[in-house]
Amino acid sequence: MSTTICQVMGFLVSLLGVGGSIMATAMDTWSTQDLYDNPVTAVFQYQGLWRSCVRQSSGFTECRPYFTILGLPAMFQAVRALMIVGIVLGILGLLVCIFALKCIRIGSMEDTAKANMTLTSGIMFIVAGLCAITGVSVFANMLVTNFWMSTTNMYQGMQNVQNRYTFGSALFVGWVAGGLALVGGIMMCLACKGLIPEESRYKAVSYNASGRNISYRTGPYKVGSGYEADPKTRKGAGYEDAPRSEDGRRSYPSKYDYV
Repeated sequence: MSTTICQVMGFLVSLLGVGGSIMATAMDTWSTQDLYDNPVTAVFQYQGLWRSCVRQSSGFTECRPYFTILGLPAMFQAVRALMIVGIVLGILGLLVCIFALKCIRIGSMEDTAKANMTLTSGIMFIVAGLCAITGVSVFANMLVTNFWMSTTNMYQGMQNVQNRYTFGSALFVGWVAGGLALVGGIMMCLACKGLIPEESRYKAVSYNASGRNISYRTGPYKVGSGYEADPKTRKGAGYEDAPRSEDGRRSYPSKYDYV
C-alpha cells in the first residue's frame, strides 16, 4: 500500500512540476524593468524567452516576438534549449508513468515491467527538473551580470544608456517547478524498489549417487544383496556333511583339523 501511495504521489508531484515548467517557459515575465529609482513611469518593459512586451500607463500592452535566432546571445539560446528538453522529457516521463502505475492493470503486465517503467519515468523526471533549474539559474545569472553592469554605467554618468532588469515571476515559477519535478522523480525511484517482486530462495540439497568411486563404510550388520548362496547350501564340513563314526554318531571337526 505504501508503494502505491508513493508512486501516485510521485506522479502527481511530477505532473505539477512539468506543468509549471511549461507555464514558466510560456510566460513573458522572465525579466522585468527595475523601478527602484523611477517608481512612476509611463512605460513598463518586461521580457520573456520568446518576445518582449511594453505596457503603457494607459493599460495598452504591446508584445513583439524575437524575429531573429542568430542575433540572440548564446546563453539565451541555451536557456531555451534547456527548458524545451526539460518539457519533452517531462511529458515522456508522464506517459511512461501512467502505464507504470500499480493501480492500473494493462493486460498481463508483470510487476517487474512496471518497476522498470517506474524507474525510467523517475529518471526522466529528475533530468527534466535539473534542466528546468539549470535553465532558470543561467538566466538569473545573466540578469545579475547585466544589472550590475547597468548600475556601474549609471554611477559613471551614463544614466540613460540602458534600462535595468530584475527577476520576473517566471523565474520563481521555474525554480519551484524544477524542484517539484526533481522531488517527484526521486519518489518514483523509491517506489520502484517496492514494485520488484521478492524472489524466494530455497536451499538446495545435494544427493550423491552411488557409483564405483564411492566407498562405503561397513556397519555392524551386513545386508545381503540377494544373489549370495544360502549358507546351508555351501560346500564344506558343515552340520549335514560331518562324517559319522562307527556307532552312528556324528564327529565334528575341531580347530586343529584346519591347521
